[in-house]
Amino acid sequence: MAKQKLSLTPWDFLDEYRGTAFKGRWPTLPEMFKITTGRHGDRACFTIYEGDTRISFNYNEALKRINAVARYLRSKGIQKGDKVAVSGQNSPEWATAYLGILFAHAVVVPIDYQIKDDEIEFLVKTAKAKILFIDEERHEKFVSNKGGALTEVLSLHKDVGNYVYDLDGPEFTEPNPITEFDLAAILFTSGTTGNPKGVMLTHQNLVSDCYLAQGVPFNVYYTDVFYALLPIHHSYTMLAVFIETISQGGEVVFGKKMVVSAILHDLKAAKITMLLGVPMLFNKVLAGILRGIRQKGAVVYGLIKFLMGISGLIKKTFKVNPGKKMFKAILDQACLTTLRTCISGGGPLAPEVFRKFNQLGIDFVQGYGLTETSPIINLNPIEHYKETSVGKVIPGCDMKILNPDEHGIGEIIVKGSMVMQGYFENPEETKAAFTEDGYLKTGDLGYLDNENYLYLTGRAKNMIVTEGGKNVYPEEIENQFQLFDEIDQILIRGYVTGKKQKSEHIEAVIFPSPELVKTLGAAKDKVAERIKIIISEVNSRLLPYQKIEKTTIIEERMEETTTKKIKRVKTGAADSGETETDKGKTA
Repeated sequence: MAKQKLSLTPWDFLDEYRGTAFKGRWPTLPEMFKITTGRHGDRACFTIYEGDTRISFNYNEALKRINAVARYLRSKGIQKGDKVAVSGQNSPEWATAYLGILFAHAVVVPIDYQIKDDEIEFLVKTAKAKILFIDEERHEKFVSNKGGALTEVLSLHKDVGNYVYDLDGPEFTEPNPITEFDLAAILFTSGTTGNPKGVMLTHQNLVSDCYLAQGVPFNVYYTDVFYALLPIHHSYTMLAVFIETISQGGEVVFGKKMVVSAILHDLKAAKITMLLGVPMLFNKVLAGILRGIRQKGAVVYGLIKFLMGISGLIKKTFKVNPGKKMFKAILDQACLTTLRTCISGGGPLAPEVFRKFNQLGIDFVQGYGLTETSPIINLNPIEHYKETSVGKVIPGCDMKILNPDEHGIGEIIVKGSMVMQGYFENPEETKAAFTEDGYLKTGDLGYLDNENYLYLTGRAKNMIVTEGGKNVYPEEIENQFQLFDEIDQILIRGYVTGKKQKSEHIEAVIFPSPELVKTLGAAKDKVAERIKIIISEVNSRLLPYQKIEKTTIIEERMEETTTKKIKRVKTGAADSGETETDKGKTA
Protein backbone atom coordinates (compact mmCIF):
# COMPACT_ATOMS: atom_id res chain seq x y z
CA MET A 1 0.00 0.00 0.00
CA ALA A 2 1.32 3.42 -0.95
CA LYS A 3 2.23 5.74 1.91
CA GLN A 4 -0.53 8.30 2.48
CA LYS A 5 0.22 11.92 3.29
CA LEU A 6 -1.95 14.63 4.83
CA SER A 7 -3.94 16.15 1.96
CA LEU A 8 -4.78 19.81 1.59
CA THR A 9 -7.47 18.83 -0.90
CA PRO A 10 -9.23 15.47 -1.31
CA TRP A 11 -7.25 14.78 -4.50
CA ASP A 12 -3.74 15.78 -3.33
CA PHE A 13 -2.87 12.12 -2.77
CA LEU A 14 -2.97 11.65 -6.55
CA ASP A 15 0.39 13.46 -6.76
CA GLU A 16 2.04 10.28 -5.43
CA TYR A 17 0.78 8.35 -8.46
CA ARG A 18 1.10 10.97 -11.21
CA GLY A 19 3.75 9.96 -13.72
CA THR A 20 3.60 6.29 -12.68
CA ALA A 21 -0.01 5.11 -12.34
CA PHE A 22 -1.27 7.84 -14.68
CA LYS A 23 -0.18 10.87 -16.68
CA GLY A 24 -1.81 14.27 -16.93
CA ARG A 25 -3.95 16.03 -14.32
CA TRP A 26 -6.62 13.38 -13.76
CA PRO A 27 -6.51 9.59 -13.99
CA THR A 28 -8.97 7.68 -16.14
CA LEU A 29 -11.67 5.70 -14.34
CA PRO A 30 -9.72 2.40 -14.68
CA GLU A 31 -6.57 4.12 -13.39
CA MET A 32 -8.54 5.58 -10.48
CA PHE A 33 -9.92 2.15 -9.56
CA LYS A 34 -6.45 0.57 -9.69
CA ILE A 35 -5.04 3.33 -7.46
CA THR A 36 -7.84 2.80 -4.94
CA THR A 37 -7.28 -0.97 -5.00
CA GLY A 38 -3.59 -0.38 -4.27
CA ARG A 39 -4.53 1.73 -1.26
CA HIS A 40 -7.48 -0.27 0.11
CA GLY A 41 -7.50 -3.63 -1.65
CA ASP A 42 -8.73 -5.66 1.32
CA ARG A 43 -11.65 -3.38 2.13
CA ALA A 44 -15.23 -4.18 1.06
CA CYS A 45 -16.04 -2.80 -2.37
CA PHE A 46 -19.41 -4.05 -3.70
CA THR A 47 -22.13 -5.45 -1.40
CA ILE A 48 -25.73 -6.55 -1.75
CA TYR A 49 -28.22 -8.21 0.60
CA GLU A 50 -30.37 -11.09 -0.61
CA GLY A 51 -32.79 -11.28 2.30
CA ASP A 52 -30.59 -11.62 5.38
CA THR A 53 -27.64 -12.94 3.36
CA ARG A 54 -24.78 -10.50 2.78
CA ILE A 55 -22.93 -10.95 -0.52
CA SER A 56 -19.77 -8.87 -0.71
CA PHE A 57 -16.32 -8.77 -2.24
CA ASN A 58 -13.36 -6.50 -1.68
CA TYR A 59 -11.42 -4.27 -4.08
CA ASN A 60 -8.84 -6.94 -4.93
CA GLU A 61 -11.60 -9.42 -5.79
CA ALA A 62 -13.54 -6.78 -7.72
CA LEU A 63 -10.48 -5.87 -9.79
CA LYS A 64 -9.96 -9.52 -10.79
CA ARG A 65 -13.56 -9.81 -12.00
CA ILE A 66 -13.43 -6.47 -13.82
CA ASN A 67 -10.22 -7.42 -15.63
CA ALA A 68 -11.75 -10.75 -16.64
CA VAL A 69 -14.76 -8.96 -18.19
CA ALA A 70 -12.41 -6.62 -20.05
CA ARG A 71 -10.40 -9.55 -21.43
CA TYR A 72 -13.60 -11.25 -22.62
CA LEU A 73 -14.82 -8.13 -24.38
CA ARG A 74 -11.50 -7.72 -26.18
CA SER A 75 -11.57 -11.38 -27.20
CA LYS A 76 -14.94 -10.67 -28.85
CA GLY A 77 -13.51 -7.89 -30.97
CA ILE A 78 -14.29 -4.86 -28.81
CA GLN A 79 -11.75 -2.15 -29.52
CA LYS A 80 -10.94 1.24 -28.06
CA GLY A 81 -13.93 3.56 -28.52
CA ASP A 82 -16.50 0.83 -29.29
CA LYS A 83 -19.83 1.18 -27.49
CA VAL A 84 -21.09 -1.44 -24.99
CA ALA A 85 -24.44 -1.00 -23.23
CA VAL A 86 -25.56 -2.11 -19.78
CA SER A 87 -29.13 -2.15 -18.46
CA GLY A 88 -30.35 -3.70 -15.24
CA GLN A 89 -31.25 -3.24 -11.61
CA ASN A 90 -28.64 -1.99 -9.16
CA SER A 91 -26.22 -4.81 -8.41
CA PRO A 92 -22.51 -5.67 -8.08
CA GLU A 93 -22.86 -7.36 -11.49
CA TRP A 94 -23.95 -4.05 -13.02
CA ALA A 95 -20.94 -2.28 -11.49
CA THR A 96 -18.57 -5.03 -12.65
CA ALA A 97 -19.88 -4.84 -16.20
CA TYR A 98 -19.68 -1.02 -16.20
CA LEU A 99 -16.04 -0.98 -15.10
CA GLY A 100 -15.14 -3.99 -17.25
CA ILE A 101 -16.30 -2.09 -20.32
CA LEU A 102 -14.06 0.85 -19.39
CA PHE A 103 -11.11 -1.46 -18.61
CA ALA A 104 -11.52 -2.81 -22.17
CA HIS A 105 -11.04 0.82 -23.30
CA ALA A 106 -14.58 0.86 -24.68
CA VAL A 107 -17.37 3.39 -24.05
CA VAL A 108 -20.12 2.43 -21.61
CA VAL A 109 -23.77 3.20 -22.43
CA PRO A 110 -25.88 2.88 -19.24
CA ILE A 111 -29.60 2.50 -20.05
CA ASP A 112 -32.60 2.85 -17.78
CA TYR A 113 -33.95 -0.64 -17.01
CA GLN A 114 -37.40 0.81 -16.22
CA ILE A 115 -38.19 1.75 -19.81
CA LYS A 116 -39.87 -0.55 -22.32
CA ASP A 117 -38.07 -3.25 -24.31
CA ASP A 118 -38.44 -1.44 -27.61
CA GLU A 119 -37.10 1.76 -26.05
CA ILE A 120 -34.00 -0.04 -24.78
CA GLU A 121 -33.58 -1.58 -28.22
CA PHE A 122 -33.89 1.88 -29.79
CA LEU A 123 -31.20 3.36 -27.53
CA VAL A 124 -28.88 0.41 -28.12
CA LYS A 125 -29.17 1.01 -31.86
CA THR A 126 -28.85 4.77 -31.52
CA ALA A 127 -25.61 4.37 -29.56
CA LYS A 128 -24.37 1.72 -32.04
CA ALA A 129 -23.59 -0.60 -29.15
CA LYS A 130 -21.92 -3.88 -30.16
CA ILE A 131 -22.58 -5.81 -26.93
CA LEU A 132 -25.35 -5.52 -24.33
CA PHE A 133 -25.32 -6.59 -20.67
CA ILE A 134 -28.88 -7.04 -19.41
CA ASP A 135 -30.97 -8.47 -16.55
CA GLU A 136 -32.53 -11.92 -16.62
CA GLU A 137 -36.14 -10.94 -17.43
CA ARG A 138 -35.10 -9.32 -20.71
CA HIS A 139 -32.18 -11.52 -21.64
CA GLU A 140 -34.06 -13.96 -23.89
CA LYS A 141 -35.84 -11.22 -25.82
CA PHE A 142 -32.63 -9.44 -26.72
CA VAL A 143 -30.78 -12.66 -27.53
CA SER A 144 -33.46 -13.52 -30.08
CA ASN A 145 -33.76 -9.99 -31.44
CA LYS A 146 -30.19 -8.86 -31.98
CA GLY A 147 -29.95 -6.26 -34.66
CA GLY A 148 -27.93 -3.34 -35.94
CA ALA A 149 -24.40 -3.31 -34.55
CA LEU A 150 -25.35 -5.59 -31.63
CA THR A 151 -23.45 -8.88 -31.86
CA GLU A 152 -23.85 -10.40 -28.38
CA VAL A 153 -26.06 -10.23 -25.30
CA LEU A 154 -24.53 -10.99 -21.90
CA SER A 155 -26.30 -11.67 -18.61
CA LEU A 156 -26.23 -9.85 -15.27
CA HIS A 157 -27.86 -12.86 -13.56
CA LYS A 158 -26.18 -16.16 -12.72
CA ASP A 159 -29.09 -18.37 -13.85
CA VAL A 160 -29.38 -17.00 -17.37
CA GLY A 161 -27.11 -16.96 -20.41
CA ASN A 162 -23.47 -15.95 -20.47
CA TYR A 163 -23.11 -14.62 -16.92
CA VAL A 164 -20.87 -11.62 -16.29
CA TYR A 165 -18.91 -13.34 -13.49
CA ASP A 166 -18.13 -16.33 -15.74
CA LEU A 167 -16.51 -14.26 -18.48
CA ASP A 168 -12.78 -14.30 -19.23
CA GLY A 169 -10.34 -14.18 -22.09
CA PRO A 170 -6.64 -13.88 -22.95
CA GLU A 171 -4.51 -10.95 -21.90
CA PHE A 172 -4.45 -8.04 -24.35
CA THR A 173 -2.35 -4.99 -25.05
CA GLU A 174 -3.64 -1.63 -26.23
CA PRO A 175 -1.34 0.18 -28.67
CA ASN A 176 -3.15 3.47 -27.99
CA PRO A 177 -4.09 3.55 -24.30
CA ILE A 178 -7.03 5.69 -23.25
CA THR A 179 -6.39 9.11 -21.71
CA GLU A 180 -8.45 11.38 -19.51
CA PHE A 181 -9.69 13.15 -22.65
CA ASP A 182 -11.17 10.02 -24.24
CA LEU A 183 -14.90 9.32 -24.19
CA ALA A 184 -15.98 7.21 -21.20
CA ALA A 185 -19.78 7.14 -21.29
CA ILE A 186 -22.86 8.12 -23.26
CA LEU A 187 -25.88 8.89 -21.08
CA PHE A 188 -29.29 9.43 -22.64
CA THR A 189 -31.32 12.18 -21.01
CA SER A 190 -34.33 12.99 -23.18
CA GLY A 191 -37.24 10.95 -24.51
CA THR A 192 -36.44 7.51 -25.88
CA THR A 193 -38.35 8.02 -29.12
CA GLY A 194 -38.04 10.69 -31.75
CA ASN A 195 -34.79 12.47 -30.91
CA PRO A 196 -32.91 11.06 -27.91
CA LYS A 197 -29.86 13.03 -26.82
CA GLY A 198 -26.80 11.08 -25.74
CA VAL A 199 -24.58 13.12 -23.40
CA MET A 200 -20.92 12.38 -24.13
CA LEU A 201 -18.79 12.37 -20.97
CA THR A 202 -15.03 11.80 -20.93
CA HIS A 203 -12.94 10.22 -18.19
CA GLN A 204 -11.83 13.74 -17.26
CA ASN A 205 -15.44 14.91 -16.99
CA LEU A 206 -16.37 12.16 -14.52
CA VAL A 207 -13.14 11.88 -12.52
CA SER A 208 -12.58 15.63 -12.15
CA ASP A 209 -16.19 16.18 -11.09
CA CYS A 210 -15.90 13.36 -8.56
CA TYR A 211 -12.86 14.89 -6.83
CA LEU A 212 -13.75 18.58 -7.25
CA ALA A 213 -17.13 17.98 -5.58
CA GLN A 214 -15.20 16.68 -2.56
CA GLY A 215 -13.46 20.06 -2.40
CA VAL A 216 -16.63 21.94 -1.31
CA PRO A 217 -15.88 20.22 1.13
CA PHE A 218 -17.92 17.06 0.71
CA ASN A 219 -15.82 14.65 2.72
CA VAL A 220 -15.62 11.05 1.51
CA TYR A 221 -13.59 8.53 3.53
CA TYR A 222 -12.50 4.96 2.86
CA THR A 223 -14.58 4.01 5.90
CA ASP A 224 -17.80 5.30 4.32
CA VAL A 225 -20.62 3.00 3.27
CA PHE A 226 -22.73 4.46 0.45
CA TYR A 227 -26.22 3.24 -0.39
CA ALA A 228 -26.93 2.96 -4.12
CA LEU A 229 -30.71 3.11 -3.90
CA LEU A 230 -31.71 5.24 -6.89
CA PRO A 231 -31.20 3.66 -10.36
CA ILE A 232 -27.48 3.59 -10.96
CA HIS A 233 -27.68 4.30 -14.71
CA HIS A 234 -28.67 7.88 -13.81
CA SER A 235 -25.79 10.36 -13.64
CA TYR A 236 -26.68 11.36 -10.05
CA THR A 237 -26.25 7.88 -8.55
CA MET A 238 -23.49 6.91 -10.97
CA LEU A 239 -21.25 9.81 -9.97
CA ALA A 240 -22.37 10.90 -6.51
CA VAL A 241 -22.62 7.34 -5.15
CA PHE A 242 -20.76 4.82 -7.31
CA ILE A 243 -17.78 6.82 -8.59
CA GLU A 244 -17.41 8.95 -5.43
CA THR A 245 -17.21 5.77 -3.34
CA ILE A 246 -14.56 4.03 -5.40
CA SER A 247 -12.49 7.23 -5.61
CA GLN A 248 -11.58 6.89 -1.91
CA GLY A 249 -12.03 3.18 -1.20
CA GLY A 250 -15.45 3.13 0.44
CA GLU A 251 -18.12 0.44 0.16
CA VAL A 252 -21.11 0.54 -2.20
CA VAL A 253 -24.22 -1.25 -0.96
CA PHE A 254 -26.72 -1.84 -3.78
CA GLY A 255 -30.41 -1.45 -3.07
CA LYS A 256 -32.73 -3.04 -5.61
CA LYS A 257 -36.12 -1.68 -4.61
CA MET A 258 -37.64 1.50 -3.14
CA VAL A 259 -39.49 -0.60 -0.57
CA VAL A 260 -39.46 0.76 2.98
CA SER A 261 -38.86 -2.61 4.70
CA ALA A 262 -35.91 -3.44 2.39
CA ILE A 263 -34.43 0.06 2.81
CA LEU A 264 -34.64 -0.11 6.61
CA HIS A 265 -33.04 -3.56 6.59
CA ASP A 266 -30.12 -2.42 4.45
CA LEU A 267 -29.58 0.80 6.41
CA LYS A 268 -29.27 -1.15 9.64
CA ALA A 269 -27.46 -4.29 8.42
CA ALA A 270 -24.87 -2.45 6.32
CA LYS A 271 -24.43 0.45 8.75
CA ILE A 272 -24.88 2.96 5.93
CA THR A 273 -23.07 6.27 6.48
CA MET A 274 -23.92 8.10 3.24
CA LEU A 275 -27.48 8.21 1.90
CA LEU A 276 -28.19 10.03 -1.34
CA GLY A 277 -31.74 10.35 -2.56
CA VAL A 278 -34.43 12.48 -4.15
CA PRO A 279 -36.75 14.81 -2.19
CA MET A 280 -39.60 12.29 -2.30
CA LEU A 281 -37.50 9.75 -0.35
CA PHE A 282 -36.46 12.22 2.33
CA ASN A 283 -39.98 13.66 2.60
CA LYS A 284 -41.34 10.18 3.31
CA VAL A 285 -38.59 9.36 5.82
CA LEU A 286 -39.14 12.63 7.70
CA ALA A 287 -42.92 12.24 7.61
CA GLY A 288 -42.53 8.77 9.16
CA ILE A 289 -40.29 10.11 11.93
CA LEU A 290 -42.63 13.00 12.76
CA ARG A 291 -45.66 10.70 12.67
CA GLY A 292 -44.00 8.45 15.25
CA ILE A 293 -43.26 11.44 17.49
CA ARG A 294 -46.84 12.74 17.25
CA GLN A 295 -48.14 9.37 18.39
CA LYS A 296 -46.39 9.94 21.74
CA GLY A 297 -48.81 12.76 22.50
CA ALA A 298 -49.00 16.53 22.18
CA VAL A 299 -46.73 17.26 25.16
CA VAL A 300 -43.90 14.98 24.01
CA TYR A 301 -44.27 16.20 20.42
CA GLY A 302 -44.06 19.84 21.54
CA LEU A 303 -41.01 19.14 23.73
CA ILE A 304 -39.15 17.30 20.97
CA LYS A 305 -39.91 20.07 18.46
CA PHE A 306 -38.53 22.60 20.95
CA LEU A 307 -35.39 20.52 21.49
CA MET A 308 -34.97 20.14 17.72
CA GLY A 309 -35.00 23.92 17.42
CA ILE A 310 -32.31 24.20 20.10
CA SER A 311 -30.22 21.51 18.39
CA GLY A 312 -30.43 23.27 15.04
CA LEU A 313 -29.47 26.62 16.57
CA ILE A 314 -26.41 25.10 18.29
CA LYS A 315 -25.34 23.39 15.07
CA LYS A 316 -25.73 26.56 13.00
CA THR A 317 -24.04 28.84 15.54
CA PHE A 318 -21.28 26.73 17.05
CA LYS A 319 -20.67 24.16 14.25
CA VAL A 320 -21.19 21.24 16.63
CA ASN A 321 -23.80 18.52 16.26
CA PRO A 322 -25.69 17.67 19.48
CA GLY A 323 -28.65 16.08 17.68
CA LYS A 324 -27.09 12.65 17.26
CA LYS A 325 -27.02 12.17 21.05
CA MET A 326 -30.18 14.10 21.85
CA PHE A 327 -32.34 12.11 19.45
CA LYS A 328 -30.54 8.77 19.43
CA ALA A 329 -33.69 6.80 20.31
CA ILE A 330 -35.63 8.41 17.44
CA LEU A 331 -32.80 7.79 14.95
CA ASP A 332 -32.44 4.20 16.18
CA GLN A 333 -36.09 3.54 15.49
CA ALA A 334 -35.75 4.92 11.95
CA CYS A 335 -32.50 2.93 11.35
CA LEU A 336 -30.63 6.20 10.78
CA THR A 337 -28.13 6.07 13.66
CA THR A 338 -25.09 5.27 11.54
CA LEU A 339 -25.83 7.93 8.90
CA ARG A 340 -23.14 10.58 8.67
CA THR A 341 -24.48 12.56 5.73
CA CYS A 342 -27.61 12.73 3.58
CA ILE A 343 -27.56 14.48 0.21
CA SER A 344 -30.68 15.40 -1.73
CA GLY A 345 -30.71 15.89 -5.48
CA GLY A 346 -32.97 15.28 -8.45
CA GLY A 347 -35.33 18.14 -7.67
CA PRO A 348 -36.06 21.03 -5.30
CA LEU A 349 -36.16 20.25 -1.61
CA ALA A 350 -38.35 22.08 0.88
CA PRO A 351 -36.09 24.12 3.23
CA GLU A 352 -38.14 22.81 6.18
CA VAL A 353 -37.10 19.23 5.36
CA PHE A 354 -33.47 20.33 5.05
CA ARG A 355 -33.74 22.08 8.42
CA LYS A 356 -35.39 19.26 10.36
CA PHE A 357 -32.86 16.58 9.31
CA ASN A 358 -30.04 18.83 10.50
CA GLN A 359 -31.91 19.49 13.75
CA LEU A 360 -32.17 15.73 14.32
CA GLY A 361 -28.38 15.49 14.12
CA ILE A 362 -27.89 14.25 10.54
CA ASP A 363 -25.61 16.33 8.33
CA PHE A 364 -27.99 17.04 5.48
CA VAL A 365 -27.18 19.02 2.35
CA GLN A 366 -28.44 19.37 -1.17
CA GLY A 367 -26.75 19.82 -4.51
CA TYR A 368 -27.44 20.69 -8.12
CA GLY A 369 -26.26 19.65 -11.53
CA LEU A 370 -27.12 18.21 -14.92
CA THR A 371 -26.20 15.03 -16.72
CA GLU A 372 -24.40 17.43 -19.07
CA THR A 373 -22.15 18.50 -16.17
CA SER A 374 -21.24 14.99 -14.99
CA PRO A 375 -23.42 16.05 -12.95
CA ILE A 376 -22.37 17.96 -9.79
CA ILE A 377 -21.73 21.71 -10.07
CA ASN A 378 -23.15 22.93 -6.74
CA LEU A 379 -23.06 21.40 -3.28
CA ASN A 380 -23.77 22.75 0.20
CA PRO A 381 -20.79 22.63 2.57
CA ILE A 382 -21.76 20.73 5.72
CA GLU A 383 -20.14 23.34 7.96
CA HIS A 384 -21.73 26.31 6.19
CA TYR A 385 -24.95 25.18 4.54
CA LYS A 386 -27.78 27.43 3.41
CA GLU A 387 -31.19 25.83 3.56
CA THR A 388 -32.71 27.76 0.65
CA SER A 389 -29.69 27.29 -1.63
CA VAL A 390 -28.73 24.28 -3.75
CA GLY A 391 -25.15 24.89 -2.76
CA LYS A 392 -21.87 26.58 -3.42
CA VAL A 393 -20.25 26.41 -6.85
CA ILE A 394 -17.68 23.59 -6.72
CA PRO A 395 -13.97 24.32 -7.34
CA GLY A 396 -13.03 24.43 -11.02
CA CYS A 397 -16.54 25.35 -12.18
CA ASP A 398 -17.02 28.76 -13.78
CA MET A 399 -20.68 29.67 -13.28
CA LYS A 400 -22.43 32.81 -14.50
CA ILE A 401 -25.95 34.19 -14.74
CA LEU A 402 -26.88 35.06 -18.32
CA ASN A 403 -28.84 38.29 -18.84
CA PRO A 404 -29.91 38.73 -15.20
CA ASP A 405 -33.06 40.75 -14.47
CA GLU A 406 -33.45 43.41 -11.80
CA HIS A 407 -33.45 40.67 -9.14
CA GLY A 408 -30.27 39.05 -10.49
CA ILE A 409 -32.24 36.12 -11.92
CA GLY A 410 -31.25 34.73 -15.29
CA GLU A 411 -30.25 31.52 -17.03
CA ILE A 412 -27.44 29.62 -15.32
CA ILE A 413 -24.45 28.95 -17.62
CA VAL A 414 -21.30 26.98 -16.76
CA LYS A 415 -17.86 26.11 -18.03
CA GLY A 416 -15.28 23.68 -16.62
CA SER A 417 -13.67 20.25 -16.81
CA MET A 418 -16.97 18.59 -15.81
CA VAL A 419 -18.93 19.94 -18.81
CA MET A 420 -19.84 17.41 -21.52
CA GLN A 421 -18.23 17.17 -24.93
CA GLY A 422 -21.61 17.42 -26.64
CA TYR A 423 -24.50 15.22 -27.74
CA PHE A 424 -23.66 11.98 -29.55
CA GLU A 425 -23.86 12.47 -33.33
CA ASN A 426 -26.05 15.52 -32.84
CA PRO A 427 -24.08 18.65 -33.81
CA GLU A 428 -27.15 20.89 -34.05
CA GLU A 429 -28.29 20.18 -30.49
CA THR A 430 -24.69 20.48 -29.30
CA LYS A 431 -24.30 23.91 -30.86
CA ALA A 432 -27.61 25.07 -29.40
CA ALA A 433 -26.55 23.95 -25.91
CA PHE A 434 -23.58 26.34 -25.72
CA THR A 435 -23.06 30.08 -25.84
CA GLU A 436 -20.70 31.52 -28.43
CA ASP A 437 -17.94 31.76 -25.79
CA GLY A 438 -18.28 28.10 -24.76
CA TYR A 439 -20.56 28.14 -21.71
CA LEU A 440 -23.15 25.38 -21.33
CA LYS A 441 -26.69 26.76 -21.12
CA THR A 442 -28.42 24.81 -18.35
CA GLY A 443 -31.97 25.95 -19.14
CA ASP A 444 -32.44 26.64 -15.42
CA LEU A 445 -33.08 30.06 -13.90
CA GLY A 446 -31.49 31.28 -10.70
CA TYR A 447 -29.16 33.74 -9.01
CA LEU A 448 -25.86 33.71 -7.10
CA ASP A 449 -25.21 35.40 -3.76
CA ASN A 450 -21.99 37.12 -2.69
CA GLU A 451 -20.55 33.81 -1.41
CA ASN A 452 -21.14 32.04 -4.74
CA TYR A 453 -24.13 30.01 -3.51
CA LEU A 454 -26.76 29.26 -6.13
CA TYR A 455 -30.51 29.72 -5.65
CA LEU A 456 -32.81 28.10 -8.20
CA THR A 457 -36.03 29.84 -9.16
CA GLY A 458 -37.27 27.53 -11.90
CA ARG A 459 -36.83 26.14 -15.36
CA ALA A 460 -36.85 28.61 -18.25
CA LYS A 461 -39.30 26.51 -20.28
CA ASN A 462 -41.69 26.21 -17.35
CA MET A 463 -41.91 29.89 -16.47
CA ILE A 464 -45.43 31.36 -16.35
CA VAL A 465 -46.00 35.00 -17.36
CA THR A 466 -49.08 36.43 -15.63
CA GLU A 467 -51.50 39.09 -16.81
CA GLY A 468 -49.55 41.70 -14.85
CA GLY A 469 -46.32 40.70 -16.58
CA LYS A 470 -44.92 38.93 -13.53
CA ASN A 471 -42.72 35.84 -13.90
CA VAL A 472 -43.90 32.86 -11.87
CA TYR A 473 -41.71 29.77 -11.41
CA PRO A 474 -43.83 26.60 -10.92
CA GLU A 475 -41.13 24.83 -8.93
CA GLU A 476 -41.22 27.49 -6.20
CA ILE A 477 -44.95 26.93 -5.69
CA GLU A 478 -44.71 23.12 -5.91
CA ASN A 479 -42.06 23.28 -3.21
CA GLN A 480 -44.67 24.63 -0.77
CA PHE A 481 -46.57 21.32 -0.89
CA GLN A 482 -43.77 18.90 -0.02
CA LEU A 483 -44.79 18.37 3.61
CA PHE A 484 -48.49 17.76 2.93
CA ASP A 485 -48.90 13.98 3.16
CA GLU A 486 -52.36 14.24 1.58
CA ILE A 487 -50.85 15.17 -1.80
CA ASP A 488 -48.93 12.48 -3.67
CA GLN A 489 -48.13 14.55 -6.78
CA ILE A 490 -48.58 18.19 -7.72
CA LEU A 491 -47.88 19.97 -10.98
CA ILE A 492 -48.13 23.76 -11.29
CA ARG A 493 -48.65 25.03 -14.82
CA GLY A 494 -49.99 28.00 -16.73
CA TYR A 495 -53.28 28.08 -18.58
CA VAL A 496 -55.01 30.66 -20.75
CA THR A 497 -58.72 31.43 -20.77
CA GLY A 498 -59.01 32.29 -24.46
CA LYS A 499 -57.13 31.95 -27.74
CA LYS A 500 -56.43 35.69 -27.98
CA GLN A 501 -55.08 35.92 -24.45
CA LYS A 502 -51.31 35.74 -24.14
CA SER A 503 -51.06 36.05 -20.37
CA GLU A 504 -51.36 32.99 -18.19
CA HIS A 505 -53.18 32.02 -15.02
CA ILE A 506 -51.94 29.45 -12.51
CA GLU A 507 -53.32 25.93 -12.24
CA ALA A 508 -52.51 23.12 -9.79
CA VAL A 509 -52.91 19.56 -11.08
CA ILE A 510 -53.08 17.24 -8.06
CA PHE A 511 -53.04 13.49 -7.55
CA PRO A 512 -54.18 12.90 -3.94
CA SER A 513 -52.38 10.37 -1.79
CA PRO A 514 -53.99 6.91 -1.62
CA GLU A 515 -54.02 7.29 2.19
CA LEU A 516 -56.20 10.40 1.94
CA VAL A 517 -58.62 8.68 -0.41
CA LYS A 518 -58.75 5.64 1.87
CA THR A 519 -59.33 7.77 4.96
CA LEU A 520 -62.11 9.86 3.43
CA GLY A 521 -63.70 7.05 1.44
CA ALA A 522 -64.92 7.19 -2.13
CA ALA A 523 -66.63 10.56 -1.74
CA LYS A 524 -64.81 12.81 -4.20
CA ASP A 525 -66.29 15.97 -2.67
CA LYS A 526 -64.60 15.22 0.69
CA VAL A 527 -61.22 14.75 -1.01
CA ALA A 528 -61.76 17.95 -3.00
CA GLU A 529 -62.68 19.84 0.17
CA ARG A 530 -59.47 18.78 1.94
CA ILE A 531 -57.38 19.70 -1.13
CA LYS A 532 -59.15 23.08 -1.22
CA ILE A 533 -58.14 23.74 2.40
CA ILE A 534 -54.50 22.91 1.60
CA ILE A 535 -54.53 25.17 -1.49
CA SER A 536 -55.94 28.03 0.62
CA GLU A 537 -53.23 27.52 3.24
CA VAL A 538 -50.47 27.62 0.63
CA ASN A 539 -52.04 30.57 -1.20
CA SER A 540 -51.98 32.53 2.06
CA ARG A 541 -48.16 32.27 2.03
CA LEU A 542 -47.70 33.19 -1.64
CA LEU A 543 -47.35 36.59 -3.27
CA PRO A 544 -50.55 37.86 -4.94
CA TYR A 545 -49.36 37.08 -8.48
CA GLN A 546 -48.29 33.54 -7.47
CA LYS A 547 -51.66 32.41 -6.11
CA ILE A 548 -53.28 29.26 -7.53
CA GLU A 549 -56.52 30.11 -9.33
CA LYS A 550 -57.59 26.71 -10.62
CA THR A 551 -57.26 23.22 -9.17
CA THR A 552 -57.65 19.97 -11.11
CA ILE A 553 -57.78 16.70 -9.16
CA ILE A 554 -56.83 13.65 -11.20
CA GLU A 555 -57.45 9.94 -10.57
CA GLU A 556 -54.26 8.50 -12.08
CA ARG A 557 -50.64 9.27 -11.25
CA MET A 558 -48.76 11.51 -13.65
CA GLU A 559 -45.82 9.99 -15.50
CA GLU A 560 -42.49 10.49 -13.76
CA THR A 561 -38.82 10.37 -14.66
CA THR A 562 -36.33 8.04 -12.97
CA THR A 563 -35.64 10.67 -10.31
CA LYS A 564 -39.38 11.08 -9.62
CA LYS A 565 -39.85 14.38 -11.44
CA ILE A 566 -43.19 14.73 -13.20
CA LYS A 567 -42.97 14.88 -16.98
CA ARG A 568 -44.43 18.30 -17.59
CA VAL A 569 -46.93 19.47 -20.14
CA LYS A 570 -45.69 22.59 -21.89
CA THR A 571 -46.75 25.83 -20.27
CA GLY A 572 -49.87 27.18 -21.92
CA ALA A 573 -50.45 23.95 -23.86
CA ALA A 574 -52.40 22.02 -21.27
CA ASP A 575 -54.73 20.47 -23.80
CA SER A 576 -52.27 19.91 -26.63
CA GLY A 577 -50.74 16.67 -25.37
CA GLU A 578 -47.27 18.11 -25.94
CA THR A 579 -44.62 17.19 -23.41
CA GLU A 580 -41.41 18.91 -22.50
CA THR A 581 -38.05 17.12 -22.52
CA ASP A 582 -35.52 18.75 -20.21
CA LYS A 583 -31.82 18.37 -19.98
CA GLY A 584 -30.84 15.66 -17.53
CA LYS A 585 -31.25 17.82 -14.45
CA THR A 586 -30.24 16.15 -11.21
CA ALA A 587 -31.13 18.65 -8.55
